[in-house]
Amino acid sequence: MVAVTTDYISVGGNRHPGAAQWDVQTGVLAFGADNNVALWDPLDKHDRGVYALLVGHTDKVSVVRFYACPSSGTRFLLTGSVDRTIRVWRMKNADSRNYILAATLEGHTGSVNAIAVAEGTDIIASGAADGTVRIWRINAQFELKCDLIEMITMTPRYFPLTLSLQGLEGYSDTPLVLAVAGTTTKVQIFVSETSVRKPEFKHRATLTGHEAWIRALSFTVDKQSKEGDILLASASQDRYIRLWRLHRGEANAPGPIDEADPLLGGMEPTLSNKAHEFEAHGSKYSMTFEALLFGNEDWIYTTSWNPDPKKQQLLSTSADNTVTIWEQDQVSGVWMSAERMGEISVQKGSTTATGSVGGFWIGLWSPDGKQVVSLSRTGSWRVWRQESDSDLWVQKFGISGHVRSSNGIQWDPTGGYLLSTSSDQTTRLHAKWLRDNIGSWHEFSRPQIHGYDLNCVDTLGPSQFVTGAEEKLLRVFNEPKPIADLLERLTGFRQSNGESLPDTAEIPVLGLSNKALGDEAPVEEEDAEEAKPEVPSASASLAVNHPPLEDQLSRYTLWPEHEKLYGHGYEISAVAVSHDRKLIATACKASSIDHAVIRLYDTSDWHEIKPSLTAHSLTITDLSFSDGDRYLLSVGRDRQWAIFQRSDTEPTTYNKLTANPKGHSRMILGAAWAPVTIDHVFATSGRDKSVRVWQMSEETFVCKTTVALTSAVSAIAFLSVTYKGSFILAVGEDTGVISIHRIAADTLEAQHIVTIKKEISPSRAITQLSWRPVPTTDVDRRNQFELAVASEDTSTRIYAISNMLS
Repeated sequence: MVAVTTDYISVGGNRHPGAAQWDVQTGVLAFGADNNVALWDPLDKHDRGVYALLVGHTDKVSVVRFYACPSSGTRFLLTGSVDRTIRVWRMKNADSRNYILAATLEGHTGSVNAIAVAEGTDIIASGAADGTVRIWRINAQFELKCDLIEMITMTPRYFPLTLSLQGLEGYSDTPLVLAVAGTTTKVQIFVSETSVRKPEFKHRATLTGHEAWIRALSFTVDKQSKEGDILLASASQDRYIRLWRLHRGEANAPGPIDEADPLLGGMEPTLSNKAHEFEAHGSKYSMTFEALLFGNEDWIYTTSWNPDPKKQQLLSTSADNTVTIWEQDQVSGVWMSAERMGEISVQKGSTTATGSVGGFWIGLWSPDGKQVVSLSRTGSWRVWRQESDSDLWVQKFGISGHVRSSNGIQWDPTGGYLLSTSSDQTTRLHAKWLRDNIGSWHEFSRPQIHGYDLNCVDTLGPSQFVTGAEEKLLRVFNEPKPIADLLERLTGFRQSNGESLPDTAEIPVLGLSNKALGDEAPVEEEDAEEAKPEVPSASASLAVNHPPLEDQLSRYTLWPEHEKLYGHGYEISAVAVSHDRKLIATACKASSIDHAVIRLYDTSDWHEIKPSLTAHSLTITDLSFSDGDRYLLSVGRDRQWAIFQRSDTEPTTYNKLTANPKGHSRMILGAAWAPVTIDHVFATSGRDKSVRVWQMSEETFVCKTTVALTSAVSAIAFLSVTYKGSFILAVGEDTGVISIHRIAADTLEAQHIVTIKKEISPSRAITQLSWRPVPTTDVDRRNQFELAVASEDTSTRIYAISNMLS
């Protein structure tokens, strides 16, 4: 029986402060990744990264919360999305690592921005861009029931961006207190007037003092209070965190503010000792301002209290590139910054693309409170662990991935590593880290960080590649020596021409080109000191025994740009490199015959081979060279395919051989050549929900087989060798469905082998498929092949497919 397993998922996190949570009970970290929910165990000893993506939402996931039903003990995962729904995922078969969709809560008429859970109760609150907070009861004692029990409209109207829910007495089976804030400078406090079994929330206080929108609210029981007081942390775009004390009983008389205190210079108007008193359930309560935490230089996005019952620490993340741990001084009681991690100062000359600007969007504690993770602007997770010996916080490597559509993937010719390129304007290199009989995939290099969305990629050998972007030209990159050394040391992938590789690259202050260090223009003597790079050498930074950290990826793993290829008038739509690496064929977006041409470039001197190849009238969507490079296949939006044949006398010259103006009934999106047998065979796929297999017959090609599918086919790929007398064809559809088919090499009859299960498939259109190259010598003895998949859902995946023809 055919077995399909997911070897690797690379995906970036959504830049929304509520879009992740680390479950204290199970150790699973769930985060929003486009419209999916990624599951990751940061404490996994094998460092396997994201192990599953939950598919269900139809738009970006903006909030993630774990929840335990008190009546049954069942664990749930609650996720809110821009699609205006809340999804309830139930733990699958008591397996804490996997969840299945159990229910969908509908009712909000705007994007869901926040969900609050009070442990030990069956009440949750959700806030959305419709200006309301909705109170739901989730009961799973016998069967799952989700009921809307109350709707609170924000007055004066604002959008709730953050919520926090807590038992009023500090434990669960008491009335609940709900804090709400968002696109306003005030925090509103609601208290449930009736029992927890039937709460009815009434407005009881409005906390003032912040001077900008409030991004985060977090309740906790004050561990140093003998009376069970509750602390509320509120963080704002005004760069301050405020702590508020909720006390049962009348407020203590506040001490006077010393106006002469230099620490409070210029901040007197924002400080207030006013007590907000209210009654609930026959008792008096008061909320007072407790402390002002300052030191950040930009918006503060999240706050989180340490789950360790022995420590009262607050974690905050900010757009100023810092992750801060705040503690209360034991003697003075003053809250101060105990630890600050991240990038304290912005590196001179760095660009926003390198992740040095944009800050951290999410900060989370590990279940034991000895590790923190943060999500950076680039969608990558950084990890810091407290070393018990030195009591220092040390950065460990985290996980990373694209944050916008993954548009192109390509294996290096030997299968040593995988390149992916994306609309997030980066190209990334993925490889398998081998150590102690363990293998795990990681990002090892970020060769290109660009200013335009990237559309396509192909390799020019093990140490060179070319990409096409929304900028009308293509760029060629060379691998630097530190990356080659890193790959050889950690993955076993060895280069043959190590001596000729450049040293390293950097992005200049102005410009889009990655310059090799030492290639800069000469500088005037007085400017020489200033022009020196402030960063340590890449060789020193990458001399590590683990995959690079995020700041190393974005700073020291760039590849120097070797060449630019000009000629096209619009955005590049397709690129293909001949198997002998001597030619590059490219096409661009086009609405007329003038631009719907194929341009060929000679890689020996990078000149364009004139004239351009013409056959199409609209955008060419895919290009493919046959084995041996005798033929070049092009397909396009004009529904036709065309074949160009290499000249016998001029190996760089191609001439039009044949074309089929009605290759498909709708636009053609994919093209691929099968491995050469007796006759040349290729496949095309299109919007007409079919794949057609064509075989050479005299001077033209005839359709031999049509494979009907359920939706538009956006990508196809043949295994590079014949396997047990058959061609193996992977097919990707614009719904995310991936299927594998067997095409008999002699009769070209098609047989369906397997369709990858929906639970482990991408949720949006497949943009490209690429089989990992395998040596021809042992192909029939192999039982497993690897298929790389790029999708519009931002994910790059590698599937291991075994027992295909057993």
